[in-house]
Amino acid sequence: MSVWPAWEVQEHDGATSWFHVRLAFADGARVDALAVVSEQGVSIEDVRAQPALSLDDLTVLADWIEGPLFEACGLEPEVVEGEESADSGGARRARPAWPRGIEGRWLVAQEYRAAQEEGLDPVLAVMCATGHSRRRSLRLISQARDAGFLTPRHARR
Repeated sequence: MSVWPAWEVQEHDGATSWFHVRLAFADGARVDALAVVSEQGVSIEDVRAQPALSLDDLTVLADWIEGPLFEACGLEPEVVEGEESADSGGARRARPAWPRGIEGRWLVAQEYRAAQEEGLDPVLAVMCATGHSRRRSLRLISQARDAGFLTPRHARR
């Protein structure tokens, strides 16, 4: 992980600082973010990731970068009792590993059907679950249909 300052705004009570953050993962994934450190904590203003982050990974991104950001500022992050450190989990991937083959197709079908039952966009649900783009998620859904886990898209006459 690399952290370098972008700019800082001095206020009468303190300062708000912006930092460029780059995370490089062992699997070749990369995340570039613009993070803000203020008295309220860490927030993310801009994120660019290759491959795209899932919503779950995006929600923990601030936790991943909080420690190195506070080190760059010369501050100590507050540790809440009972909370694990982001570093204690070992090597992290930008996207959770999604099973390949028949198991992955079955899981795609499960996500798709669950979203349909809740009245949500099933393609978006598959995108969030897999961390893949819309095009790749549509391909996974069609593979799940071909495997017989989902009903055919068009009724045959």
